Amino acid sequence: MGSYALPRSALSRPLRALLPALLVGVLGASAALVAPSDAHAAESTLGAAAAQSGRYFGTAIASGKLGDSAYTSIASREFNMVTAENEMKIDATEPQRGQFTFANADRVYNWAVQNGKKVRGHTLAWHSQQPGWMQSLSGSTLRQAMIDHINGVMGHYKGKIAQWDVVNEAFADGSSGARRDSNLQRTGNDWIEAAFRAARAADPAAKLCYNDYNVENWTWAKTQAMYTMVKDFKQRGVPIDCVGFQSHFNSGSPYNSNFRTTLQNFAALGVDVAITELDIQGASASTYASVTNDCLAVSRCLGITVWGVRDSDSWRSGDTPLLFNNDGSKKAAYTSVLNALNGGASTGPGDGDGGEEGGQSGQLKGVGSGRCVEVPNSATADGTAVQLYDCGGAANQKWEHTAAGELRVYGNKCLDAGGSGSGARIQIYSCWGGDNQKWRLNSDGTVVGVQSGLCLDAVGTGTANGTKIQLYSCGNGSNQRWTLAS
Repeated sequence: MGSYALPRSALSRPLRALLPALLVGVLGASAALVAPSDAHAAESTLGAAAAQSGRYFGTAIASGKLGDSAYTSIASREFNMVTAENEMKIDATEPQRGQFTFANADRVYNWAVQNGKKVRGHTLAWHSQQPGWMQSLSGSTLRQAMIDHINGVMGHYKGKIAQWDVVNEAFADGSSGARRDSNLQRTGNDWIEAAFRAARAADPAAKLCYNDYNVENWTWAKTQAMYTMVKDFKQRGVPIDCVGFQSHFNSGSPYNSNFRTTLQNFAALGVDVAITELDIQGASASTYASVTNDCLAVSRCLGITVWGVRDSDSWRSGDTPLLFNNDGSKKAAYTSVLNALNGGASTGPGDGDGGEEGGQSGQLKGVGSGRCVEVPNSATADGTAVQLYDCGGAANQKWEHTAAGELRVYGNKCLDAGGSGSGARIQIYSCWGGDNQKWRLNSDGTVVGVQSGLCLDAVGTGTANGTKIQLYSCGNGSNQRWTLAS
């Protein structure tokens, strides 16, 4: 189990103790595209570059800094999504029970809208930054106060907010995988569900998100606990639309390349994902590029928000974690993010099963082998395992990626996962619409199963004729990268 970042302060982010200024590990970013697409001219700002793939690139805005022309100049130019840093939190919007005030929240909202940006709402139910009156409540009285707060804030902004972080940071740090002990948790284990149901009723048009930190590494207990909750909510019809990964990467909670697997696995549950509060200790250019490419590789990744504009605006300013220096100049990390966005996926996030849009067809060729995925001996029987073989022009090597996310051969047979774990065989089967027959074609060249979140993989990193194909945990190898081209 990896080490964890320090727990949150009960106060606003700028008061949280700073971590030592150590660089996080870095990983290079893959830029291969799965399939040809319409070329875009390179954009010169983060928001415009992200918009090419239907995503956003946003920032956290503090109302008290809107009088700083250097701050607003960068924010207006670069970003197309805004999150209020503290102004929409509980203590800021309902300082006295039943008495709502939105002056500072509206100032952020109005600035964003006047500058052509959408707004994320942050946050409605949280153990931290509660006003004193709420801290003194418990049991059913506190539960009702939470619901009343959700109704009051969402009612004020009904139809105006793109996404709401309905519940924030409800799981404990460390390796227990338990819920955080808080006054809200002590009202009953169903408090998160109650919050989401209240939020859906308050504003049916808003995307409803669960948001947390130290949940980016797929192997961590906190991540798995959150995954179990979201899976349960989806199975039982609890209204959750998205999951926010704060992504405060530092020496205590470093970036790991399995972050992409985490995003893919949550997306496979049928929710959108978003990177909501990104900052990286030391602002490593390659790590920023990797995170950006992780979002681009997952079709249900809505976008990225960095937590602040310049280093001097960061709650962790001593870690110099953002894309702009104190004087507003661009860092190398800015360029790496912009380049990744300009070279990223040309199709964007959606509410379906994800992946590149349908209508593409051709040979599915392995980057590592140079050989094509084929049905051996032009067989048509359900359950026939596919393999690598020298590319030719026969029908048993021609695949069509449909709008439903299927990879069809012969017109009526689908590439089918015979299981959902690593090592599951890949075969053809009559198309029936199951998630084990749906695939996301990602910008880094991976082909990921919607049901499993695992990658299409040439067994044993094999490259020879006859090498079988399987599902396997995504790991950056050339045996997991493919092109689909006529």
